[in-house]
Amino acid sequence: MRADVAVIGGGPAGLAAAVAAKRAGAERVVVIERDVRLGGILPQCIHTGFGLKWFGEELTGPEYAARFVDEAASAGVEFMLETMVLEVTQDRRVAAVSPHHGFVVLQCGAIILAMGCRERPRGALVLPGTRPVGIFTAGTAQRLVNIEGVLPGRQAVILGSGDVGLIMARRLTLEGVKVQAVVEIMTYPGGLARNIQQCLRDFDIPLYLGHTISRIHGRDRLEGVSVAPVDDAKVPIASAEWFIPCDTLLLSVGLIPENELSAACGIELDPATGGPVVTDEMETSVPGIFACGNVVHVHDLVDHVTEDGMVAGAAAAARARVAARTPVLGEAGKDAGLESLQAIRTTGEIRPGRNVRYVVPQRFVRHGDAVPAAAAAAARTLTISLRPSEPAENVVLEVSIAGRVLRRQRKQKVRPGEMMQVNVDRLAIPSEKGDALTVSIVER
Repeated sequence: MRADVAVIGGGPAGLAAAVAAKRAGAERVVVIERDVRLGGILPQCIHTGFGLKWFGEELTGPEYAARFVDEAASAGVEFMLETMVLEVTQDRRVAAVSPHHGFVVLQCGAIILAMGCRERPRGALVLPGTRPVGIFTAGTAQRLVNIEGVLPGRQAVILGSGDVGLIMARRLTLEGVKVQAVVEIMTYPGGLARNIQQCLRDFDIPLYLGHTISRIHGRDRLEGVSVAPVDDAKVPIASAEWFIPCDTLLLSVGLIPENELSAACGIELDPATGGPVVTDEMETSVPGIFACGNVVHVHDLVDHVTEDGMVAGAAAAARARVAARTPVLGEAGKDAGLESLQAIRTTGEIRPGRNVRYVVPQRFVRHGDAVPAAAAAAARTLTISLRPSEPAENVVLEVSIAGRVLRRQRKQKVRPGEMMQVNVDRLAIPSEKGDALTVSIVER
């Protein structure tokens, strides 16, 4: 089988990428999704707050997903549901298996990785105590309540203040569950400020910052947890712990980009994000393979995920056209056409500076490169996403190169839980190779 563009993952990033690839002229676009339905996690997110940036209106998760599913279907995008991708190769082949199609191999002009992210489970944490029933990740509990119609328990404690956990604190409260507390080991919340207000403060749910769960109690069913403040080394202070009775513990302690396929393909990963290193066209270190959405880095808003997908889809369609014109395979199965094209493109690096944990993209195509794919992302503005390392107030977000400041933005507050974006005028970036753009958060 052949496809101009294959998209792995039918969540918001993958659907947006498929729509954009079609808009950009790709003839055969195939979305491969392992679930029985499209939309990723959106179908279980029945709260509002989606689409304010992209559509200019407030939608639920299912409503947001439905708009892209409908547009993709209308555009002629093909869907392969209940299909598990087994392998992605550097010569742009996708091997997959499903009960409907059996074992299939797609030879693609371009591939877009949009596998999303997964929750960090209990096994990735150090939680002393027993292993009773009643401990869930926040996303699993959300699916139980919103899709299956089942309450996980009657009294809940939530470990971690990520956005899914905060939203579930409100959701469980509205369903009559007593949410005893949200416990966060850091000294600042992990979720958006609006969710702290709307999901906790508005419902008088206590948030304990600088605390953690020091012990799980219960043999068959969870009976309660011990909570303790932590010292500077994040070690629980045993003398100050107290007991909270509960039959349910939700874990909202971070998300991990799904990059097993990326790593197996030899794609360069950024240890700070856990996702592929990408250019501003969302192309990875392997020519013709793109990535977008939460597989690159964990986003706060689905609208930003959609933006990533749109960029990746348009650029992948342009790459597929190049591949169609130069279908010559070189040694080791690599595409000689794309390899030579990659060689003549010039990219610059973008690096995190002071009080910046990571930046995305990590590379950018330099202005003036007259190559087909560059035309797909010909916008004059270079948008950089980032997260602060530490909270700070009255600071300046600064983008510089070789000691020359290109952009400054004053910020009253910055927090690691809130992704930031800064735009840079490409024409202001010097054409000389070698120097990297540096993004820093500095004092005023």
